[in-house]
Amino acid sequence: MAGRRGNNEGGISKRSDGRWMARITLDGGTRKALYGKTRAEVAKKMQEALHDVGRGVPLVDERQTVKQYLTGWYETMRSQIRPSSYRRYGDYVNHLVPGLGQHSLAKLSPQHLQAFYNRKLAEGLSATTVHAIHSMLHRALDDALQMGLVSRNVSEMLKPPKRDHREMMPLSVIEVRRFLDVVADDRFYALYVLALSTGMREGELLALRWQDVDLARRIAQVRMNVQETSGRYIVAETKTAYSRRTVALTQAAVDALTAHWQHQQRDKATMGDQWDNTLDLVFPNGYGGIMIPHNITKRSFKRYLVKAGLSRETRFHDLRHTAATLLLASGVNVKVVSEMLGHSNVSITLSTYAHVLPHMQQSAVQAMDTLLGTPVESYEPEKIDRLLE
Repeated sequence: MAGRRGNNEGGISKRSDGRWMARITLDGGTRKALYGKTRAEVAKKMQEALHDVGRGVPLVDERQTVKQYLTGWYETMRSQIRPSSYRRYGDYVNHLVPGLGQHSLAKLSPQHLQAFYNRKLAEGLSATTVHAIHSMLHRALDDALQMGLVSRNVSEMLKPPKRDHREMMPLSVIEVRRFLDVVADDRFYALYVLALSTGMREGELLALRWQDVDLARRIAQVRMNVQETSGRYIVAETKTAYSRRTVALTQAAVDALTAHWQHQQRDKATMGDQWDNTLDLVFPNGYGGIMIPHNITKRSFKRYLVKAGLSRETRFHDLRHTAATLLLASGVNVKVVSEMLGHSNVSITLSTYAHVLPHMQQSAVQAMDTLLGTPVESYEPEKIDRLLE
């Protein structure tokens, strides 16, 4: 047995098919084969492999492709993430497999990823979507690293495209009044009033139940959200504890909800047994069931925007931005606004609505001037400049 190799040693030979092969004997007697077209190529692979073994880095299987790994990894995500996220991951995998699937997982390089991202952007995919694909791939490769399938996470070695910044389009007070005028006769008028006065999200509004509303106390409990699961929509608890909150209702909202409840009782009487009383939703579809998110936007919201002379680019989510912007511009404490919106911390509110801050600072200066007894009118720009010299 004098010629037997010891642990962490290797040898090179030429195969009958013309390829060169190196065999490495690992701790415990396990053997691993490396292949190449030339002896020099195989010798380099063996040297790198022995170096990795010496550093305690596990050797990876070069035969597994990105497609094979991602397909299996994606299936394991089914029980770990929300159905909507799982479906979105599936869309990303459908981009990755044709673009990178043929590469060896172990040999995937930053250059492969960069070329893929550039190609997708050239094909018209948004930077936000490419960024999201990168984030998912980073997670997948992190899991591969933990399992010893790769020696590094190559996605950490390059920067993905920056997300597209879609500018919010909050409505002014005049535009809000104009919009509410044109939707006054719509059966979802109360929904629009709540969106504009509380900043509730569309999914939260559509999941609102009558048991969550106390018109006498003028409050609504935000506890549920409309979510997609296995191709259907359900009402489930909101994703985070911060989203579960109590919001105060304006008198206009109370009046709109009262009229809405009366109208809904007439609908229920007309529908009889066809009405679904299971959820007792405030804003259900025509049969008492869940109103699918975005259907309101598709069927009426855009039409009302045009009728009110507003931009069709305005999103339903901009009604939430409108509520926050008007509240902050009116001097409402940012902490209160943050809690109304269900933000996890006030810094999110401040960064999202930074455009309102200059107005708030000017209001603070005016308040301080009043407290100190110095009227704002007495300040002139020239005097301020001299004081600062």
